[in-house]
Amino acid sequence: MSKHHKERWINSGIYLAYVFVLLFFLFPIFWVLSLSLKSVQELFATPLIWFSTDPQFANYLHVFQNTNIVNYLYNSAKIVLLTVLFTLLVAIPAAYAFSRFNFKYKKISLFAVIMFQMISPVVIAIPLYRFFVQVDLINTHASLILVYVAIQLPFSTWFLKGFFDTIPQAIDEAAIVDGCTRLQTLLKVILPVSVPGIVSTSILVGVQSWSQFVIPFILLDNNELYPVSVGLVNLQSTIDAITTHYLAAASMLAILPVMLVFILLQRFIVGALTSGAVKG
Repeated sequence: MSKHHKERWINSGIYLAYVFVLLFFLFPIFWVLSLSLKSVQELFATPLIWFSTDPQFANYLHVFQNTNIVNYLYNSAKIVLLTVLFTLLVAIPAAYAFSRFNFKYKKISLFAVIMFQMISPVVIAIPLYRFFVQVDLINTHASLILVYVAIQLPFSTWFLKGFFDTIPQAIDEAAIVDGCTRLQTLLKVILPVSVPGIVSTSILVGVQSWSQFVIPFILLDNNELYPVSVGLVNLQSTIDAITTHYLAAASMLAILPVMLVFILLQRFIVGALTSGAVKG
């Protein structure tokens, strides 16, 4: 086989893998979207109807008018925004310190940070429940945000450290020569040029926090406090009138904010990951 034909076969295999991965991730979303726009007759039609020829957008109106989905979305947005804010407040100075300072046990400290990222929230859910009962914080958004911040901090610190590493230390030295303190250097010099890294960290933390299920399911026991991930399950189990197409419509509404944010700001993620990848 000639070199030209060999390259063509390799390229064909790569594109085939791209198509497979694309279908693997997009098909579940397509199927939920299809269900959300079907009538009851189309849900149980034989042969299977892949997509309705008469989309039932009224299903979405029914979900808005007859469920608590708006409150669930508001709770999720509030929890995620506060989680991102408090995570950045801790992760940015920690990442800057790891990136710029050499101190004793630095490598061990970095390893310890990433080690906590490997602990599954499922493992710590029950001990957390008992702890928050003792401190009277159970069934509150404050407890949920504290846990989310603790879960996201290791990843955020490592991600931001990688981004700060790509910024030449000569910029810090120039700022200090001009009279800036370390804090002023971080706030006035480093942060403005780190916007892509901070935005991409915020997006990734937000997406992971939005999709959390186990922790809120255990720590919350009030329908008015549920985020959308738990609210959907509650929607399915407590409302007799709900059917598959309504649940699918609610699911699409639940993932729509995350998809929009990711699509609109994806260039920041690509930029931050690329910057980290080329660090020598």
